[in-house]
Amino acid sequence: MESFRQSSPFLEKVREAIRVRHYSIRTEQAYLDWVKRFICFHNKRHPKDMAELEVAQFLSHLALDRNVAPSTQNQALNALAFLYKAVLDRPLQALQGVVRAKKPQKLPVVLTTEEVGRLLNELEDVQWLAACLMYGSGLRLLECLRLRAKDLDFHHLAIFVRNGKGGKDRVVTLSGDLIIPLQRHLGNVKTIHERDLASGYGSVYLPHALAKKYPNASVEWGWQYVFPASKRSIDPRSGITRRHHLHESSIQKAIKLAVRKTDIQKPASCHTLRHSFATHLLERGMDIRTVQEQLGHKDLRTTQIYTHVLNRGGNAVISPLGSILNLSRVDE
Repeated sequence: MESFRQSSPFLEKVREAIRVRHYSIRTEQAYLDWVKRFICFHNKRHPKDMAELEVAQFLSHLALDRNVAPSTQNQALNALAFLYKAVLDRPLQALQGVVRAKKPQKLPVVLTTEEVGRLLNELEDVQWLAACLMYGSGLRLLECLRLRAKDLDFHHLAIFVRNGKGGKDRVVTLSGDLIIPLQRHLGNVKTIHERDLASGYGSVYLPHALAKKYPNASVEWGWQYVFPASKRSIDPRSGITRRHHLHESSIQKAIKLAVRKTDIQKPASCHTLRHSFATHLLERGMDIRTVQEQLGHKDLRTTQIYTHVLNRGGNAVISPLGSILNLSRVDE
């Protein structure tokens, strides 16, 4: 069979099928990785010589031997289903005997308002602003980093999240306390953009449909990233030199360092700020469906998990122990 290296003709065929359908670069990378793992697991046999049985064996291996999360196993299945349908023109039929990955649902890590304050105090500049948006608006990390200048509506205190998880758009709240810091930050970003234009650059990535419909939009101010990278880079697909958004690792490292400095004894991360946003809204009496819309959850049950970490419990249950202890003290 062809080599499964990055330059493999077979993998190039898979990559071409992905790009024709305008899938994201992250989906491309993930699908190619799963195809390579599938091939390696079966001793480098060509996928055309395998079928449902081998796919089922690989998926079961992920659950039994690698102990992956259900979402990871589902991603592997999606990648292989794409491979057989779009590349080999032989859609997978029903898979028999697949051991499904199962992991108990864990409660999200949530910081107190005091801990959030301490965490933010350890951050500066861009990292502080990004963390404020993740906590203040319940944004996922990539949703925050992918914001464009035109997505911020200061007049209505709103943020337009485009193509969020599941390809959905939504509108979330913007804290009025961030208006001045954001406007100052955007002033600096606009200066960078103008310098890029003067140097013959200034183009930014646009989704395929938009790039085709509005060919000049990529250099317009409104489409520039709110959090641009410090350096220009070459787009791996088009070969065009552009200024992309900040890499998520820069924010993740800053948050991790801040947690360590504040001595917060919780495994907090960027996503913890989003969890804390939801929990604190519910603690303040916000309607759970409103919180669901802010977070962009498809299913209300996903949002309901935050009720289990509220100060008074999911059903506002108060333990009877206190009244018994108080009575015993009176008797004494």
